[in-house]
Amino acid sequence: MKQSIDYITHGTCSRMIHVVLNDGYVESVRFESGCAGNTKGVAALAVGMKAEEAIERLSGIRCGFKNTSCPDQLAKAIALCLKEEPVNS
Repeated sequence: MKQSIDYITHGTCSRMIHVVLNDGYVESVRFESGCAGNTKGVAALAVGMKAEEAIERLSGIRCGFKNTSCPDQLAKAIALCLKEEPVNS
């Protein structure tokens, strides 16, 4: 079952994260804006990971003096995506 979300980020350079889950695993992640190398790297590492594991690993990571980061925002996006209704495909 596929689930997806377009998550508007808060407190980061990236503006939005597009997340697709498939049967509880991260199928794809795409950040809009942000530090290209970092966001592409985080996205590549998350793909194929069980959603709950990605949330556990990424939650609470901070960027400098900010209370959040792109990885932390990705964890929030994945958590919300898990709550979304499945996509018909």
